[in-house]
Amino acid sequence: MRRRQLVIGTGAAATLLLGAPAWAQAYPSKPIRLVVPFPAGGATDIFARTLSQKLGEKLGVAVVVENRPGAGGTIGSDLVAKAPADGYTLLLATSSTHSIGPALNPKMPYDAVRDFTPICHVGNAPSIMLVPNSSPAKTLKEWVDYARKNPGRLNYASSGNGTIVQLTAELFKSQAGLFLVHIPYKGTALAIPDLVSGKVDVLFDSLPTGLPHVRDGRLRALAVTSAQRTPMAPDLPAVAELLPGFESNTWFGLYGPKGLPADVTARVNTAVNQALADADVKERLARLGIEGVGGTPAQFAQMAALDAAKWKKIITERKIVAE
Repeated sequence: MRRRQLVIGTGAAATLLLGAPAWAQAYPSKPIRLVVPFPAGGATDIFARTLSQKLGEKLGVAVVVENRPGAGGTIGSDLVAKAPADGYTLLLATSSTHSIGPALNPKMPYDAVRDFTPICHVGNAPSIMLVPNSSPAKTLKEWVDYARKNPGRLNYASSGNGTIVQLTAELFKSQAGLFLVHIPYKGTALAIPDLVSGKVDVLFDSLPTGLPHVRDGRLRALAVTSAQRTPMAPDLPAVAELLPGFESNTWFGLYGPKGLPADVTARVNTAVNQALADADVKERLARLGIEGVGGTPAQFAQMAALDAAKWKKIITERKIVAE
């Protein structure tokens, strides 16, 4: 009788063992929708399409990019916040949707923390500090010294109120103790001619759009805004080398709706980290001016919280409002 019980017990255990892998591999069993809350053709969209192909290979299903632009990324983000927490609707968010936006607009339809499940910090896009060739400063330190000696006489360009370009300059002013006049433009491309001519004194532009002007000899680059020097512009110092702790990146991160199961979160996180380690993905992101990051969901959540606190402080202290 004891022998019979042992055989039955072993069979039950075998059934459980056989069933466990099938259960673990049930996700994903159909295509995954990756929502990009910005228009097609932009940096976030291109990043999503670069990542989605390799991510789909790692997960074994198609990852389909769906653009849902509008309201500065709010519409697409809200769509994901209200989607079923089954892992089949994900969001490629940015610092604009989850760090800066909530500080500028307290009436957003979603809570950037409570309504999402962080999955992975996928990339950072630092900016480059550009000045005219006619600037008397040849280095970052010389520029800061020059600006301190001429309070209110120098200006900076931005792509509009509340944008990462303006906030980067305001963070720079705050940490360096400078008085610079803000001149908003409808995009950094429109500010470049005035920067080249010397009508504008400084601009914090994205690396892929700003660096070509430096290589063509039209502008001078003094620094990058990443925490350390970036391999995308290895000869340029980080602002943090002069102003310790300074950092300004546009970050990109993958979220699911709140309540995403832990096993699904872990599965996607592993696949994203594998995709970011791919040499082709790294090269394509570098061309966009983006450094792949990776890491755990907890690390991503901590980074996003610190970034949001930093920009909220600047927005509040400087009384910055969106246009």
